[in-house]
Amino acid sequence: MNNLYPIKFTPIYKERLWGGTKLKDVLGKDAEGDLVGESWELSDVEGDVSVISNGAMAGKTLTDAIETMGKELLGQSVIDRFGSKFPILIKFIDAKQDLSIQLHPNDELAQKRHNSFGKTEMWHVMQADPGSKLIVGFNKDVEKEEYVEHLENNTLLDLLNYEEVDTGDTFFINTGKIHAIGAGILLAEIQQTSDVTYRVYDFNRKDKDGNTRELHTELALDAIDYRAKDDFKVAYTKEKNVPNNMVSCPYFTTSYMDVIGELEHKLDRDSFTIYMCVDGEVEISIGDFKETVKKGETVLIPAAISEVNLKANSAKLLEVYI
Repeated sequence: MNNLYPIKFTPIYKERLWGGTKLKDVLGKDAEGDLVGESWELSDVEGDVSVISNGAMAGKTLTDAIETMGKELLGQSVIDRFGSKFPILIKFIDAKQDLSIQLHPNDELAQKRHNSFGKTEMWHVMQADPGSKLIVGFNKDVEKEEYVEHLENNTLLDLLNYEEVDTGDTFFINTGKIHAIGAGILLAEIQQTSDVTYRVYDFNRKDKDGNTRELHTELALDAIDYRAKDDFKVAYTKEKNVPNNMVSCPYFTTSYMDVIGELEHKLDRDSFTIYMCVDGEVEISIGDFKETVKKGETVLIPAAISEVNLKANSAKLLEVYI
C-alpha cells in the first residue's frame, strides 16, 4: 500500500452563534445550515480527529495514519518535539457576526491548567466585506487594574485596537494577545493543536436557547499581554512560483505561493507540509498520483516526500510546515 501521496481529509463543520454561509457560498463546501462558522480541515483535537477522504488510506483517521507511518508522515524532528500528536490545527472561518473578544494562554500556562498546548495562531484574510475589521491587541499599554475596571464598566471596547482588513491581509496572533475576528470576514487560520480559549467579552448576546456564553474572566487575567505591541500585521512579498515567507515561529512556518504554470518544488525539510488553497486551483503530483486542490481545500504532504509537482493556471497557496 502506497501511503506517500497528497492526503485530503473530510472537513469537520462547526455551527457557531456568529457563523454564516460563506463556507458554502464562497468556498463551495457542502456545509448545511445558516450558522456554520468553521471548517476544521486538518485536526488532531480529541473528539474531532480528521478522517482521510482519498487514496489508499481513505476512511482512516489522522491518528491511524500517524500510528502507521510515524516519521514518514510527521518527520523525526517533529516527533522529537511534539510526540505523536499532530501539532497544527487548520481551519477556514466565516464570521457573519463579530466573534467574542478572547485570547489564548501560552504553552506553560496551558500545560499547567489544561494539560494542553498553548495556541499561537495566524490569520490570512480570503474575503472581507467593505469596512470589516479585526480586533488585535490594545490601543495603548494597559494596567491589569485598568483592564478590570473597563471590563466591569462594560467599556472594554474603548481599550482595543481595530484593524480594517482586505483580501490578502495576514495577521500573527501570539499567545496572550487579545483579539476577535469581525463581522464580514472569511479567513484561513493556522494554529497550534489546542482548543483552549479564554473568552472575556461576548457583546452580551444569547444563543438560540436564551443563554449567554461562558466567560473566563479570572483565568484570562494572568494570561493577557497588556502591552500595545504593533507586531501583528504581516508584510510579505508575492513573487510568483516561489515560497514567500509570511510567518516563522517555533510552532509553524507559513509561506505564500502564487503558482502559475508548472514547477517542480523541493521540500527539503524533516517535516510534513500542508497546502491550503486560498484562490484558484492547483494539481499536485507525486509520482503517478495526482490530486486537484481547489479554493477552500487543504492537503497534507507526508514528510518522506522530498519533491512535489505543482501545476496551475493560477493558484494562491499557503504552504505550512514545522
